[in-house]
Amino acid sequence: MIISIASDHAGYPLRRSVCDYLTKQGHTIVEGGATSAEVPYSYVLAGQKVSKDILEGNAERGIVICGTGIGISMVANKFPGIRCALCTNEYMARMSRQHNDANVLSMGARVVGSSLALGIVDAFMSEGFDGGRHQTRVNDIKEQEKDLFKS
Repeated sequence: MIISIASDHAGYPLRRSVCDYLTKQGHTIVEGGATSAEVPYSYVLAGQKVSKDILEGNAERGIVICGTGIGISMVANKFPGIRCALCTNEYMARMSRQHNDANVLSMGARVVGSSLALGIVDAFMSEGFDGGRHQTRVNDIKEQEKDLFKS
């Protein structure tokens, strides 16, 4: 799978761990954002990069990481067609895929440790969308986006 991953400077070390982990699993990574933990980089730019990658067809799923995961998830969710889920455990990641068809995972590097983060990534990457009654709600989200984001 092609996965776009970006972070701000606070999320840089965790992003590198996640990228290495997913690469070893055979995924193709489209990486962006901060180039180190020491040089400030805006979570806004990182969230925009991943969202655009998905919407332009350059990636199938995305992962965004900042200090808490909150700001970067807000940025990603401003894009019609992006369903970004801020997850702090594996259960949330599984449900975000099964029930919400989330296409972007958000995590906070200052909130989850490295081993928990990899478990969250596993859950997010391994789950599919259940459809059925959940499809109705995802369709409702899409209709809301059409109403709110008319061009």
